[in-house]
Amino acid sequence: MFDFELTATLLGMSFVQEALLAGAIVALIAGVLGPLVVTRRMSFAVHGTSELAFTGGAAALLLGVGLGYGALAGAIVAALLLGLLGQRESDRDSVIGAVLAFGLGVGVFLLWLYPGRASNKFGLLVGQITAVDSTNLIFMVGAGILVLAVLAVIYRPLLFASVDQDVAIARGVPAKVLAPIFAVLIGIASAMGVLTVGALLVLALLITPAAAACRVTASPLRATLLAVLFAETAMLGGIVLSLAPGVPVSAFVTGISFVIYVVCRVYAWWRARTRRISESAEPQAFPVSG
Repeated sequence: MFDFELTATLLGMSFVQEALLAGAIVALIAGVLGPLVVTRRMSFAVHGTSELAFTGGAAALLLGVGLGYGALAGAIVAALLLGLLGQRESDRDSVIGAVLAFGLGVGVFLLWLYPGRASNKFGLLVGQITAVDSTNLIFMVGAGILVLAVLAVIYRPLLFASVDQDVAIARGVPAKVLAPIFAVLIGIASAMGVLTVGALLVLALLITPAAAACRVTASPLRATLLAVLFAETAMLGGIVLSLAPGVPVSAFVTGISFVIYVVCRVYAWWRARTRRISESAEPQAFPVSG
């Protein structure tokens, strides 16, 4: 049962406020990148990248260095591997599957070698609110600014290439250059997500809010704004709801994200049904014979 008094007390603590700020930054980046990921059909690639981010985080945990930097290194390696080995579309799924399995296996082995607390291992997989400290917050702010700055420069040609790559290439858009850059941006976002929702559930922020937004609008701008709103709602709502019971934040983030997705699907179905009924009710024009 939700404990308002305990939640209010915890919200006044600095580590919770840092976690909320970090969550807001991650949700912003996920909401901005998400519609492009959905449009480019890269959901599986995001999952593969998050597994290598998990591997990098596990290595950082073992070596005693910052989790964020380890996750970032792993995610960038994943982006480069997927970009180099999966250039042909026919090979892409198999390459992602191979990289995903390799990353998860190595990450599990590194966690097995780690002699520290089991909660640190568990938090790396499913998120842990206490893992976000001032050092990680600085990393997230810097990473978020970098992602937004790069995306601001490449957004228009990237969107063009995402909607119709063949036409974009014919118009001179450097799609083969933009693809690995975007993959690295996804890697950075995945590394940020590992510190909040964990490596296994990054999809709840990078994919689900964007998929929900794309269900209710075809406008890239509106889809991005809705994806940011949905991601922020899921992230911040998940953190607040997880405080009193002490449940991993990812459990609530994924739940809220999925509810939003279902609501958007139902709304899209209702709107399409209403349109069909309206069109069928319109009087039909018949030619008047002489």
